[in-house]
Amino acid sequence: MRRKFFTNLSLLIFLNILIKPFWIFGIDRTVQNLVGAEEYGLYFSLFNFSLLLNILLDLGITNYNNRNIAQNNQLLSKSLSNIVGLRFILAILYAVATIIAALFVGYESRQFQILLFLILNQFIASFILYLRSNLSGLHYFKTDSIVSVLDRLLMIIICSVLLWSNFVQSSFRIEWFVYAQTGSYLITLLITSLIVYSKTDFLKLNFDTTYFIVTLKKSYPFAVLALLMMFYYRIDSVMLERMLPDGKEQAGIYAQGFRILDAVSMFAFLFASLLLPMFSKMIKQKESIHNLTLFSFLLLIVPTIGISFSAYFYRIEIVELLYHQHVHSSSSILGVLMLGFIGVSVTYIFGTLLTASGNLRHLNIVAICGVVLNIGLNLILIPKYYALGSAIASLITQWLTALAQLIIAKHLFNFKINLKRILLLISFVVAVYFIARFSTSLDFNWIYKFFGVLVSTLILAFIFRLINLKILFDLLINGDEK
Repeated sequence: MRRKFFTNLSLLIFLNILIKPFWIFGIDRTVQNLVGAEEYGLYFSLFNFSLLLNILLDLGITNYNNRNIAQNNQLLSKSLSNIVGLRFILAILYAVATIIAALFVGYESRQFQILLFLILNQFIASFILYLRSNLSGLHYFKTDSIVSVLDRLLMIIICSVLLWSNFVQSSFRIEWFVYAQTGSYLITLLITSLIVYSKTDFLKLNFDTTYFIVTLKKSYPFAVLALLMMFYYRIDSVMLERMLPDGKEQAGIYAQGFRILDAVSMFAFLFASLLLPMFSKMIKQKESIHNLTLFSFLLLIVPTIGISFSAYFYRIEIVELLYHQHVHSSSSILGVLMLGFIGVSVTYIFGTLLTASGNLRHLNIVAICGVVLNIGLNLILIPKYYALGSAIASLITQWLTALAQLIIAKHLFNFKINLKRILLLISFVVAVYFIARFSTSLDFNWIYKFFGVLVSTLILAFIFRLINLKILFDLLINGDEK
């Protein structure tokens, strides 16, 4: 299983490296630089607002379905026939609830216009994720990997035409950015639907109320978890935009730092997308998950430490390279958020393990505490520190929730504490920190120093035996499954 995980992860990362960095730093960043922090902040806060009730589109069905299909492949056709109809009903519920919430918040007419398209985009994107959960549940990881980047590739093509061609004569508007997403999602949905349909024996849409109720009873714990985690990960910009007189601008400043965290988090998310069906199948078959858990954790935490410290010490240079405005404010936010990336990565491993095992009660308790903590910290810190206050709230929340999940996983799965490995990991973190700090005193281009820290991180991982070359060689050459 470790070989399957490593080879499919390698393909997934390769495809994402080809597509998503250009989307984030070539397209998304360019759009913000063109329209300005306030205009982009308007979009960013509305986008995150559309995500807050996104769980009503899904109610945990995608994660439940991923786990269920991985454990029971033969149920694909029956599940698909019933759940597709259910998702259309949930789409209406989501749209109505989000619009009511927007009325309560007090959005104006232009904000409503943008929000309506974002609601449509969320429905399509959620439907694509559900269809992909069937592919990954069947362990068609290569197909799922290609589909996972298709929407971004299409967005790059459409936005490139709008940004850099003479196709349109007027100045770029943030609404065009939203419309481009709609078109890309629709094409991706069509292609993904055809792929999934080809894997089924027969597909007939059913509106079976009994099946709906049974499915929702099984999936609602996943829904609660997703809702809570979405709140403490995405509510910051919404609170900034609503709480401050210059809230749109502050949300835009926060977005400049958050964009980089979101970019690196995408790669951490790839681990979770592969691990969920793998953990689910192994747990169902009563196989030991200890080796895969440790292997995936070390494989993720090593680059996470290097990236976090590099980004922290070169935060000003990174922001100066990417943006035209608010460099000082955004660099401070970036530094804080990137330290929080360590907590995010831990969550993607141990939170996924707990999800796969069905231990959602513990996860939901942790998530509730995370929401309360995050909102409370934002209410205290935003009036005093503005966007930086939200970043600090995020850092504290991510670290504490990750630590709680790690402790719960250790207890439930009886992971043995290897004192030697823990000391090696601590020593590794300290060593990377001091190398990154020392590199700032060297007198040459910061980009070379930045990547020098990343290379040093990898070398140190081998020196401290956090990554074992022999295991990697066996996985790639011999297909060792031990």
